[in-house]
Amino acid sequence: MWRTRAAAACVICRSLANSSCGIKRKSPLQNLHLVCHSIHHPSYPSSKFQRPPLRISIQLFSSLNRLPLRKTKLLNVKYGYQFHRNFWLARLASRLLKVRYLILGSAVGGGYTAKKTYDQWKDMMPDLDEYKWIIPDFVWELDELIDFEKLIKALPDADDLAKLLPDFDKIGESFASLKGFLSPGAPGETAFRATDQGYDNDKQFKKVSDKEKIDQLQEELLRTQLKYQRMLERLEKENKELRKLVLQRDDKGIHQRKLKKSLIDMYSEVLDILSDYDASYNTQDHLPRVVVVGDQSAGKTSVLEMIAQARIFPRGSGEMMTRSPVKVTLSEGPHHVALFKDSSREFDLTKEEDLAALRNEIEIRMRNSVKEGCTVSTETISLSVKGPGLQRMVLVDLPGVISTVTSGMAPDTKETIFSISKAYMQNPNAIILCIQDGSVDAERSIVTDLVSQMDPQGKRTIFVLTKVDLAEKNVASPNRIQQIIEGKLFPMKALGYFAVVTGKGNSSESIESIKEYEEEFFQNSKLLKTSMLKAHQVTTKNLSLAVSDCFWKMVRESVEQQADAFKATRFNLETEWKNNYPRLRELDRNELFEKAKNEILDEVISLTQVTPKHWEEILEKTLWERVSTHVIENIYLPAAQTTNSGTFNTTVDIKLKQWTDKQLPNKAVEVAWETLQEEFSRFMTEKKGKEHDDIFDKLKQAVKEETIKRHRWNERAEDSLRVIQHNALEDRSISDKQQWDAAIHFMEETLQSRLKDTESVIEDMVGPDWKKRWLHWVGRTKEQNIRNETKNELEKLIKCNEDHAAYLANDEVTTVRKNLEARGVTVDPCLIKDTWHQIYRRFFLKSALNHCNLCRRGFYYYQRHFVDSELECNDVVLFWRIQRMLAITANTLRQQLTNTEVRRLEKNVKEVLEDFAEDNEKKVMLLTGKRVQLAEDLKKVREIQEKLEAFIEALHQEK
Repeated sequence: MWRTRAAAACVICRSLANSSCGIKRKSPLQNLHLVCHSIHHPSYPSSKFQRPPLRISIQLFSSLNRLPLRKTKLLNVKYGYQFHRNFWLARLASRLLKVRYLILGSAVGGGYTAKKTYDQWKDMMPDLDEYKWIIPDFVWELDELIDFEKLIKALPDADDLAKLLPDFDKIGESFASLKGFLSPGAPGETAFRATDQGYDNDKQFKKVSDKEKIDQLQEELLRTQLKYQRMLERLEKENKELRKLVLQRDDKGIHQRKLKKSLIDMYSEVLDILSDYDASYNTQDHLPRVVVVGDQSAGKTSVLEMIAQARIFPRGSGEMMTRSPVKVTLSEGPHHVALFKDSSREFDLTKEEDLAALRNEIEIRMRNSVKEGCTVSTETISLSVKGPGLQRMVLVDLPGVISTVTSGMAPDTKETIFSISKAYMQNPNAIILCIQDGSVDAERSIVTDLVSQMDPQGKRTIFVLTKVDLAEKNVASPNRIQQIIEGKLFPMKALGYFAVVTGKGNSSESIESIKEYEEEFFQNSKLLKTSMLKAHQVTTKNLSLAVSDCFWKMVRESVEQQADAFKATRFNLETEWKNNYPRLRELDRNELFEKAKNEILDEVISLTQVTPKHWEEILEKTLWERVSTHVIENIYLPAAQTTNSGTFNTTVDIKLKQWTDKQLPNKAVEVAWETLQEEFSRFMTEKKGKEHDDIFDKLKQAVKEETIKRHRWNERAEDSLRVIQHNALEDRSISDKQQWDAAIHFMEETLQSRLKDTESVIEDMVGPDWKKRWLHWVGRTKEQNIRNETKNELEKLIKCNEDHAAYLANDEVTTVRKNLEARGVTVDPCLIKDTWHQIYRRFFLKSALNHCNLCRRGFYYYQRHFVDSELECNDVVLFWRIQRMLAITANTLRQQLTNTEVRRLEKNVKEVLEDFAEDNEKKVMLLTGKRVQLAEDLKKVREIQEKLEAFIEALHQEK
């Protein structure tokens, strides 16, 4: 093919040499067209060519290609040897032939530029190797189905292509016809004069119009950039739709498979785990994330919303809205949705209702995270935003830096915001997105000083100037904006400087309208037309691309180092566990809670295995202990003071009825509930030998207390119990001798217990007797001596009258007092009555015990209703009625316990355990100790290391 082209080019040379141009001597071929031989005849020696540079050098910028184009140089062709002065035809032919080579050079340069642009576009396009399954298999088998060699042979050969070239002989004849038109007189001089004059005019014209040309070229450059920007946006939109179709699940498709988790989601999970990790290891701050900092109302949230392409944050006019750090994970997905880390609800960001609900949820979470008495919180809210065309990165929106604490804020709000910002920015791998309000004076900025302290060299800082539209209107000198963008007005340095517009200040604006306004502003802005700003420094789109590139570069550089650090930490923790707890499993706090939960539920189930006999014995005993005092003091003793059996029975019936209606059922339910608590506590606190783990003691105690607090006895139980007790106490018929003897035994035990208590009280009143005084060397106090003398005097009174009433008359009190005064003992009447109460009580109990012994053989008289007998055993019948009521009540309560209350208690225990399981603070408070913390750290480190290794593997696969 190249030989054919060479032959065709040589035809041009021969046609020019043989044409009748009026030249007497034919010029040699090599002198007529040296360029032809330099190209088509490489063996022929050619002259050296020089390329003078262009006078105007233009550095083009395109969003497609950020590299500046090289300066082009044209060849300075020497036009052969001069045989005569009038070689005007040769000059004219040479100049006209330049057009050919300009076309040829343009074709070669255009081909090279097209190839380079194709390679760049190829690099920018996403890797679709994972989506080869979308293309049918027959496409990949086309090379086997089609014979491409036959197609090549069917194409025309080089000779046929040469025939398509123009007729250069006719072009030469056209040149000859121009000779008469251009040379009326002396051909050579006129041609040279015209040429020189034209050159001088061109030179003068260029000097005059350089400025205009520069303006025109700048306008053309701007139009070209905008043109390519529109092309880029159009292609990105098409690419966005294609990727959306690829990521979307096709319900009717043949290929159904689960898409892999994206890189950014894997990385975000690592950061979420690190946020809960113990800060003492200081590793959670070494992984990259984009930290968005700025003064309050500088437009931080608006910039983040433009990057996320949705109005997702609550807004307020001048009010502090960002009250806690918000971690936003941006990733690509088929639908534009948002969801929280701890929730499964997806908010559709294309619907205004879901956007309003999302903003409200974020505001509620922020306010709930702020503790009482504070304005801001250090608790991080994790939010994930997915959508087609979103740049993958992790951003953290921090509360705006303030200069003054206003009313309604906590006094330490300013210092707290500074500490939060420093904690995030001091991470050596964090990318600082410094937001500066362009509509206010640069001298009022606070955040720039803070950023310059954290990153003095600006190796990880990106400066963003917001509200540039307002700045251009308000700033008198546009050069000031350029100085801000170039970082000359601030002490801070940065990797890059960007200018963005975040809307017209209307909170109801949509993202699309803000984008259109931003593009329209920068198209008409003097900042671009006067080259104060470069095209890649404007719009949030370019900012998003730059931040994403910087973020992933930082991730690739640091993630492997962090994985190695966690590997070393894991080895240290595992070694410590083996040395301290060699025989125990590595159970973290959640696993320990599950183990304790199972033990507690087993212990609650053990309540159902308690025998009915055990329940009834405990209930009967506890209930009598609770009501015995009331029975003796308020029922038995008052009734025993009566003179006959009829009055005794009447008094007993009345008092038993009153007791049953008001107090007895309530006391019985209280006893049953306390008994259930005691049994539940016994099972919960009972140690089980070697298997007992004291690490659960605090948790079990807390579960027991919370369960008891929540449990309520069935309200209807008292009503049914009252009827049963009333019927039991009304029955007086003792059916056999065994029940009679059981009643006497019960009565004896009760009276002996009361007598013992009374003896103890009297001993405390009168002091130790002579034996204890001699054996233990103790004496009586003055009051005890007085009471002892009073006791002796009252005992004489009882011996004189064994049928004495329970109370002393006033004259008897006076007699006792005078007798004591006669022996030199001064006594108060109240002391005499108080001592009499205990002396008579002891006398009465002893008499009742003697009467109880007499009634052992009285069952026969009882069956005959004590007819023809002086023996009356109504007190035995009373104690039998009490004993029977206790047995029936215990049986009824046992049935309520086993059938209802134990199950309700078990349900309450399960509810308490479920609540504790959801409350991490409660688990941390109840499950403590070095063993728990070590297992917790070990689990976290393992999980983080595994996540990091999976992320690194996926990162290498993407490469």
